[in-house]
Amino acid sequence: MPIPDQPLTPGTPAGPAEAAGQAESAAGTNPAAAALASLAVGTRVVVRHRIDGGFTDALGELVGLTDAEATIRTRRGDAVVRLKAIVAAKPVPPAPARRHTVSGK
Repeated sequence: MPIPDQPLTPGTPAGPAEAAGQAESAAGTNPAAAALASLAVGTRVVVRHRIDGGFTDALGELVGLTDAEATIRTRRGDAVVRLKAIVAAKPVPPAPARRHTVSGK
């Protein structure tokens, strides 16, 4: 299923001046990176980005953002994604609660 280039609902940026600067620098070259820069650190996101041979997704919490990279904390660890490589990004709802399974009868 394709991921829209724009977020569904942007969050509140971590700091107005910092977020505005990041959004402006990313917006000049990449609308998807600008959309990501408009979200608050701590937002759960999905980010599709280019890798050698195709694309991949990073799903998790946005934990860091610079002028060149975004860091997403996934189940497998932190994924550092170059903003230039991002093709789509959007916020996603919180992960569903894990079900407690009862083994045996």
